[in-house]
Amino acid sequence: MSPGDEQGYTDYGDTGHTRTRLPEGDPYGGAPRRPARRTSPRSLVTVVGVVVLLIAAIALANRNPDKPADRPTAKGSQPHTSSTAPSGTRPVGTKTGTIPSGFAHTEQGAQSAAANYSTALGSDGMFNTAVRHQIVQTIADSRTVSSLQSGFDADYSTAFLQKVGLNADGSAPKGNTFVNRTMPIGTKLISFRDSAATVEVWCNGLFGFAGDGSTNPVTSSWFTVTMKLSWNDNDWKVSESSQKTGPTPVTGDNPVSGANEISKAVQEFGGFTYAR
Repeated sequence: MSPGDEQGYTDYGDTGHTRTRLPEGDPYGGAPRRPARRTSPRSLVTVVGVVVLLIAAIALANRNPDKPADRPTAKGSQPHTSSTAPSGTRPVGTKTGTIPSGFAHTEQGAQSAAANYSTALGSDGMFNTAVRHQIVQTIADSRTVSSLQSGFDADYSTAFLQKVGLNADGSAPKGNTFVNRTMPIGTKLISFRDSAATVEVWCNGLFGFAGDGSTNPVTSSWFTVTMKLSWNDNDWKVSESSQKTGPTPVTGDNPVSGANEISKAVQEFGGFTYAR
């Protein structure tokens, strides 16, 4: 039995105090205790004054607490803690098809839109022509929708689908589950104006085939999507999108799951609506 298990021991953790063994019964052995110390009127005034000053300091610190988080930090400066923490703002309550829409005309609304649009543009639906066109038509700025759609059609060409092992319609070969999913980790506001915003979205992605005999197993990757948004038709819309590799953390030592487990997880675990 450790000393801490004995009755009467008091553990003060890392405060620097030691544990003290108290005798059973009255710790003072029945000796008379020191009389309670009285507080003089002067001491009472001092205490009241300190409390008033403390309340005033707390009120000043809590005034407009969200303001620092609403402004992007200057390049090279230390970001505010609140600028990278979740805001607590509820996700949007409306969708266009399967894609969230109706984002707030604010910095947080732009970041939420960028996160959700990154998920849509990084989904397996982009490999099917009809679904891809629907996604682009939903999230693209009306002034750039044609150029964006043409660019994505070129990226997801029949030759590319064949190269990664998909059928011409973007479906997986029999006996395989195609996995292409993007999960935003966080967002960073690069610039913001009333009519436009640029947001970077740090993402983790899954890509590959889960199935027996797959030569392209599901792997994970890390990348950052830069989303240029425009305020169009009372919502944030994509005017331009690009992607770069990283930041990439060190891979953990988790054991690799089998194809059946991965396939089942992808089918059973749905995605999220992301909000800043």
